[in-house]
Amino acid sequence: MTHDLVIRGGNVVDGTGALARTADIAITNGVITEVGKVSGSARETIDADGAVVTPGFVDPHTHFDGQITWDPLLTPSCWHGVTTVVMGNCGVGFAPVRPDKHDWLIGLMEGVEDIPGAALSDGIKWGWESYPEYLDVVDKLDKIMDIGSLVPHGAVRGYVMGERGAKNEPATPEDIAAMAEIVREGILAGALGVSTSRTIAHMAIDGEPVPGTFAAEDELFGIGRVLGELGRGVFELAPSGALGEDLAAPELEMDWMRRLSAEIGRPISFALTQNDHDATAWKRMLDLCTAAAAEGATVRPQVAGRPVTLLLGLTTFHPFAYCASWGMLGFMSLAEKVAEMRKPEVKERLLRDIHDAGPTLLQFIDPDRIFPIGDNPDYEPREQDSISNRAAALGRDRWDLFYDLLLEDNGNAHVLRPLLNYTDYNLDAVREMLLHPTSAWGLSDGGAHCGTTCDASTPTYMLSHWTRDRSRDRLPIEWVVRKITKESASLYGLTDRGTLEPGKLGDVNIIDYENLRLFRPELVHDLPGGARRFIQRSSGYIATVKSGEVIMRDCVDQGVRPGKLIRSGA
Repeated sequence: MTHDLVIRGGNVVDGTGALARTADIAITNGVITEVGKVSGSARETIDADGAVVTPGFVDPHTHFDGQITWDPLLTPSCWHGVTTVVMGNCGVGFAPVRPDKHDWLIGLMEGVEDIPGAALSDGIKWGWESYPEYLDVVDKLDKIMDIGSLVPHGAVRGYVMGERGAKNEPATPEDIAAMAEIVREGILAGALGVSTSRTIAHMAIDGEPVPGTFAAEDELFGIGRVLGELGRGVFELAPSGALGEDLAAPELEMDWMRRLSAEIGRPISFALTQNDHDATAWKRMLDLCTAAAAEGATVRPQVAGRPVTLLLGLTTFHPFAYCASWGMLGFMSLAEKVAEMRKPEVKERLLRDIHDAGPTLLQFIDPDRIFPIGDNPDYEPREQDSISNRAAALGRDRWDLFYDLLLEDNGNAHVLRPLLNYTDYNLDAVREMLLHPTSAWGLSDGGAHCGTTCDASTPTYMLSHWTRDRSRDRLPIEWVVRKITKESASLYGLTDRGTLEPGKLGDVNIIDYENLRLFRPELVHDLPGGARRFIQRSSGYIATVKSGEVIMRDCVDQGVRPGKLIRSGA
């Protein structure tokens, strides 16, 4: 038999959770045909001796809704073994949209997901109004990986209610019926579900909360019942209280989520993190997920694999920019800033000002909770490695050290501020969340938060840190691979992928496991119009295969575009 591709002699971690084993994998017509000892010839053979072979990774939480229209690679996810993504999360997206509301949806995405509005304006090639039309456009685009999409509640509400929807006024029964009909059209056209946002941390560029943030239960159930009637789709949300802004919110959110799931027989998936304001709320939510499952509801938290972080530096934001004497420095180029800040008198003046700063600034940009990131990024730094503790060990003022760190690498250096999932200066809470039987891995936010962080690299971190580098309580590689492949796929009912078994899609990673690593995030200006964003590259991926075609070798694009739009019900 002649195969299209045979991967020979790899250490196969197949995504089922079974122990790793040495095996060959044959792929023909985009589908795995054999796993074991493969005979016959192949159009292409990859020698995987000594390498780890896994399914392609499935990322269920991205915001590539605009980027897909100009970037077929969906960078940086393509550099981290990802072969399937789901976009349209958190209630924001670009369809449906009236012709005169393009800028409004751009402002919504810019405010919520920190994607430069100018880049979206320059990059998006509009050619749709309805949600089915949007899917048709995406379907025709070149894509390196498969992509699924959710119907965004914010866009639907704005489309139906206009200014009333944008201002979060209550929906009438007629409004709800109209929104439900749009969701129905979207699901029938192939959307994988519907999404919404209920956290006041998500605001449009004009400062208004995302449409639907304060939606009453009749509105949420009105759009959610469509999934039950059609028997498919997931209801995804960023819940109220996600950042600890309302300590009573988690239990209130769980109440309606479990009742809705039980009524419609469909999964509800919500973002779950540890926040410093209520550091044990995540435990209560996991207990409630267990109770919901016992009642027949499916409420699945999406959990990040590392802290949700901010990158502080002269190219982003930093505490000295809030000092009165910063003044004209803010208008200078990076090189001019660095030259000026190296003057002793400028440093003395800024250090004097920062010591007089108010408690609000220090609460957010606290050197006790900020860490140098280095060339080999450590996302689980020790408490003693904070800027404050490093300064104390050196007998220096903490702000003096902070100042000097900002000037490293000619001002291109950044420091790490874990914002969520790091209350106790470790990832023990994340480990427990990941291990919970109801949880799914997610929250990479690929394509979003361009100017403050880059967590789309988390799949690489899941393998390198949790299975190899962590000093204690590591997780088995078989378990981690299953979490970011089969389990992520199962969240959206994608049963055709996620494992290396005959009949499954030929989505494969071939990994130099011992040398798998992340490089430090880089700030680049490669978005449309030269807008900036953080990217993060990796090394150790010998090859990434999508539907039997090698799309990446050593993280270098091979020019093939086998990706497809995933349509529910297809």
